[in-house]
Amino acid sequence: MLETLQYISIIIEAIIAILGLIIVFQRKKKYGWGIFITFAIYVYYDFAKLAGYRVSNDILYVMFFIATLLMLGVVWILYKKK
Repeated sequence: MLETLQYISIIIEAIIAILGLIIVFQRKKKYGWGIFITFAIYVYYDFAKLAGYRVSNDILYVMFFIATLLMLGVVWILYKKK
């Protein structure tokens, strides 16, 4: 059951990444790139952990940190918008 929740979470993350691309190309908002890259990294991170890919934990942690910084930037941009 919990593994199923993880797969559902990965699917939701992928949908959010796609929505980020839609924001870029249809709405012409650059912050969509931050959303897309962040959630694409989350998808890879979660799937690599779940599938047991042999990826260095250091690489995964750096990727997760980059994703978190990107989302902080997106939230900051949205916060500063009037």
